[in-house]
Parts: sequence; structure tokens; C-alpha cells
Amino acid sequence: MRNEPATPVAVTLPATAGASAQARRLVGEAVATWGMSPDVAEDAALVVTELVSNAVDHASGPLELTVSRTPQGIRIEVADQSPTMPQPRPVEVESARGRGLIIVAALSQDWGTSPTGTGKTVWAELA
Repeated sequence: MRNEPATPVAVTLPATAGASAQARRLVGEAVATWGMSPDVAEDAALVVTELVSNAVDHASGPLELTVSRTPQGIRIEVADQSPTMPQPRPVEVESARGRGLIIVAALSQDWGTSPTGTGKTVWAELA
């Protein structure tokens, strides 16, 4: 993994079902350009999928995705227009849903939320 600074990548995504696939492509291109390991790339793809999917399911309006290189790895941020903060919930064994934040927490060094003037940003840092 190289430690030189890199320009953050930022895009606006529609709050639609295809947004997660667009986000995965963007993150994949960024981590490849930055010379990061395949393990980080795989974890980042899962994390961005969960963050974007949650925003599509629970927020409104377009989403802002930012991927930044950090000294230890990468930071993924997804901003949406809902002020409601995400809350991990108990997993229902029969349900195919409800595990997103558990996956984000397991694969990230740290994750959290920050309120913004128009909603919130949910972020995760991977190394």
C-alpha cells in the first residue's frame, strides 16, 4: 500500500437500485489507482454497497459518495438528505435484510455518522 496523498473521488448518485453498483465501480477504480491490496478492495466494495443501499432504502434525494485516501487506508462517506441516524437493529434469522451496519462495523476500522445541514453523512474507514 502506498502512502502518498491522493485526490478524493466524489460523485452524486441517484437514490435508485443501481446506485450500489455504480458506487462499487467507483470504489474499485479508486483503490486500484491508489495501489491498495485486493483485500481492502473487497472489503471496501462490501462496505460501500451497504452504505449506499441503506441510504437508498431509508433516505431521499440524491446521494453524495466520497472516497478518500488516508494514511492508513481509505475513508468512504455517503451523504444523504435524511436527518435520521442509522441504528443497528437485531438480526431476524429468517430475514435477508438487516445486517448492513453489522457488516460495515465488522469490515471497518471505524465507522460513524455526522449530521449535516441537509441530512447526514455515514462514513467508514478501512485499512
